[in-house]
Amino acid sequence: MRSVSSVVLAVTALIIAVPATAQAEPSDSEGNSRTVAQGVFTRYQESAAAITYAPELVPPGARMAVFAESSPGEGTSVAAVLEGLRPNRTYGAHVHTRPCGAEGSDAGPHFQRVPAPEGVSGDPAYANPSNEIWLDFRTDAAGNAVSGAFGEWNPHRGDASSVVIHEHRTRTAPGAAGEAGARLACLNVAF
Repeated sequence: MRSVSSVVLAVTALIIAVPATAQAEPSDSEGNSRTVAQGVFTRYQESAAAITYAPELVPPGARMAVFAESSPGEGTSVAAVLEGLRPNRTYGAHVHTRPCGAEGSDAGPHFQRVPAPEGVSGDPAYANPSNEIWLDFRTDAAGNAVSGAFGEWNPHRGDASSVVIHEHRTRTAPGAAGEAGARLACLNVAF
């Protein structure tokens, strides 16, 4: 399996060169799989790969690419590269269960390796970076950022379909764990 740093380099090359798409490669004979998604944020359109709900914080024209690689028994690396957001700002970001839609809430809840029991919210036993895929980041002076995560998740279509950018860094305290504020933008990712 690739390291997160080599995944980030691959994603950086993609975001610069490739138009908006979302694709998952079929698993190889060993069960390894790769997912690549990239898009330019725009206001909602049914065909949009990347949607901004808060243009003042995720401006139309900003870009995001996500690369994920999974290997059975080894885990999953997920990397995100972002360009053109507000400079020197911290954002939260997570993998969500459903595709992007007209409203940020359309992306559903966070993907969880071990789903929390019905009605349980803010419990750090479930809302944590080992059970969920957190990609929080801070932009540089040009509004660009790179983020990555590695874990024992196995996201796939049907239980992981997008990456949502949130208003602030993800909280970890009991009762607020997993909370990162308003949903600012969404990228469809075909895990």
